[in-house]
Amino acid sequence: MRTLRAGELRDAIHIQRKTGGKSGYGAPMPEAWESITAKAIWANVKHLSGSESIKADADVSVVKASVRIRWRVGITAGMRILHAGTVYDIEAVLPGATRQHIDLACKKVG
Repeated sequence: MRTLRAGELRDAIHIQRKTGGKSGYGAPMPEAWESITAKAIWANVKHLSGSESIKADADVSVVKASVRIRWRVGITAGMRILHAGTVYDIEAVLPGATRQHIDLACKKVG
């Protein structure tokens, strides 16, 4: 069994979840994003592919990335990652077979 070494996790990221919901009086609260941890999480960010197309007379590029982090619970599709000023939407959470890491399938659109 191969362990995940600290040197492989060289990228500092923040994982965020959407906030909002309803107040105690039932009024809708504005949606925003909040980090799920106080400090950055160490990860390995790999860009897998990229494509560019024209939609509605505007150039749109799509970048697919894989982000590997140490095992943790509570991360779901629909959350997002901030890395070096870039936002990536988490599309899938893929746990490793040995519960040492999680791979996050992400997409950057913009």
